[in-house]
Amino acid sequence: MRFVIITGLSGAGKSQALKAMEDIGFFCIDNFPPALIPKLADLFYESKNIDKVALGMDLRGGQLFKDIFSALEYLKKNKYDYEIIFLEASNEVLIKRFKETRRKHPLSDGGRIITGINDEKQKLEDIRRMANSIIDTSNLTAAQLKQELFNIFLEGRKFKGIIVNVMSFGYKYGIPLDADLVFDVRFLPNPYYINELKSLTGNDAKVRDYVMKWDEAKEFLNKLDDMIEFLLPFYIREGKSQLVIAIGCTGGKHRSITIVNALYEILKERGYSVVVDHRDIGEE
Repeated sequence: MRFVIITGLSGAGKSQALKAMEDIGFFCIDNFPPALIPKLADLFYESKNIDKVALGMDLRGGQLFKDIFSALEYLKKNKYDYEIIFLEASNEVLIKRFKETRRKHPLSDGGRIITGINDEKQKLEDIRRMANSIIDTSNLTAAQLKQELFNIFLEGRKFKGIIVNVMSFGYKYGIPLDADLVFDVRFLPNPYYINELKSLTGNDAKVRDYVMKWDEAKEFLNKLDDMIEFLLPFYIREGKSQLVIAIGCTGGKHRSITIVNALYEILKERGYSVVVDHRDIGEE
């Protein structure tokens, strides 16, 4: 029996997460009153007709949400296994999402959205600390969030506590504002000046082979890998749930994409949750 509680900040993607869980085969209920968790757990654990349950709950329930802690104590006392997935996102992203959907934040009382967000963060601190997985959806599309949940609940990959977003970009279009680590690969020979490679991208084998044939490219990737492998456990220890690594070249189409794809494969092989974003691949 897998009994999963999905909660987190309003606007962080709980509804999308529940849709993904339904696709996996979970019986899902949104905005479920925490006080009813014990009765539901007894029902499902005893009947054994349903072996995967996901409950969505948040502060829309007002005072009722406080019942979650006594409900979780009941689950522990009766030795009912459960998991908590906590979804969050940056203030900037949450504000943008609320403005785009023209929704009112449930705790803003008609005032500023940021006031509601900060209030909600404070009220959810305790449940966040209890979470098995904290997923930052700031840079995740709905499809990427779905894939992350698939990795956890279908493939059984252990969530290491952080999602690594590896992004390629072109300096001519500006450095990504949300990047935590930025690396410049403009020192590598540029495929743009090779006629047969100019119109291709780092996703093409010919460009990848050209970029990676240079000793400096291989050495850079090795050193970059060593540094990131060293840093990630410390970011996780400090509670960082998402790390954005931006790698740039002039136009963001050849060298940066090649290195990003190579780093993605390395981190994925090590079991990290990795998302790739080639920001400027479609630019002229």
